[in-house]
Amino acid sequence: MYGLCKGRYSLGMRRFITFTLAVFMAAASLSSPAQAGDDDEGTHEHEHDDEHDRVRRARERGDILPLMDILKRVEQAYPGQVIETEYDDEHGRMVYELVVLGDDGRVLKLYYDAETGELLKVKGRKEHK
Repeated sequence: MYGLCKGRYSLGMRRFITFTLAVFMAAASLSSPAQAGDDDEGTHEHEHDDEHDRVRRARERGDILPLMDILKRVEQAYPGQVIETEYDDEHGRMVYELVVLGDDGRVLKLYYDAETGELLKVKGRKEHK
């Protein structure tokens, strides 16, 4: 995989993509009903599995854009490293929330409409030194 995206993405973005894929694969392997109830934290894991399944179904139906599409927009508009992603339902609107550590040292929280890819809001602050 490294060789395929070597020229297109920064090292930080490649690491983030690799990490994100690993998280999704791990979540998929834990989504079996037998495993979800096997431990004391089954309820919490079940909620995580439900969220993962809800996002997956929305993506399969075409209700939301793939996270990769949003990441490409972020990389072009806000150079730096994506350090956190989240999918949330805000007042009936599906939203991708991303935290970016910019090349200029600023930490930005970006909100994208998951259906259209429209940038809804940017919150930022200077990095504390």
